[in-house]
Amino acid sequence: MANTTNIKHVTSPLARQTLLDDGLTAPVAGKRPIRLLPWLQVVKIGGRSIMDRGRDAILPIVDELRKLLPEHRLLILTGAGVRARHVYGVGLDLGLPVGSLAPLGASEAGQNGHILAALLAPEGISYIEHPTIASQLAIHLSAARAVVGSAFPPYHHHEFTGPRIPIHRADTGAFLLADALGAAGLTIVEDVDGVYTADPNGSDGKQAQLLRETSAADLAKFKTTLPVDTALVEVMANARHIERVQVVNGLVPGRLTAALRGEHVGTIIHTGARGLNT
Repeated sequence: MANTTNIKHVTSPLARQTLLDDGLTAPVAGKRPIRLLPWLQVVKIGGRSIMDRGRDAILPIVDELRKLLPEHRLLILTGAGVRARHVYGVGLDLGLPVGSLAPLGASEAGQNGHILAALLAPEGISYIEHPTIASQLAIHLSAARAVVGSAFPPYHHHEFTGPRIPIHRADTGAFLLADALGAAGLTIVEDVDGVYTADPNGSDGKQAQLLRETSAADLAKFKTTLPVDTALVEVMANARHIERVQVVNGLVPGRLTAALRGEHVGTIIHTGARGLNT
């Protein structure tokens, strides 16, 4: 018979519980996690809405970001543009699974990030990959006031199955990262003034009304096109730190600056983070 006298038991409130039962894990997991970087502002720059427009849209944003550096420490994340749509089309035609399409789209977001970082290089800003963001972001931000990265979440080959196009794209990735870091805020820079009741560029554009303020719960009921990823609305419901996100028009000079200073200049989307225990 095996000798069991030397067995050591580790005392833990989770020792006899299933980790899949929210009710059982709530006593130890129900508190708000520690904010890792509470002084960080996350800015997501749209790929198709900003980067694809070239110098007329990019250079004013770069100048605005440069002027913001003395005020904020920034994690600047870039989305993918029309080139990702092209590679999705080719991949779908070849029958590639969604897990193969996700890293292809993410690579294009990274290319946009390299472009933005190159333009901000005189300020000591560089592009860093996701593993570096995960483990060394704090030291990079102690050396420079900002860094640039890809807004796509690093699911890649582990992307959720279901729809053929990856559902976790740049807006969702930026939010997940900002919330995980416990950042001070997230600002999404697009080419529209915010969220509308209908697509302002669609057939019902004349009836579209700008929503100055809304919630993720309300957006989940929308049947119209949104300027942000649909999956973003879903993950907002489980937010732990980011209580609101502001969508602003990056083609209007000064909007990003005003948003980072706490002004209401776009659409504010309230998440599900309010009311958690501290």
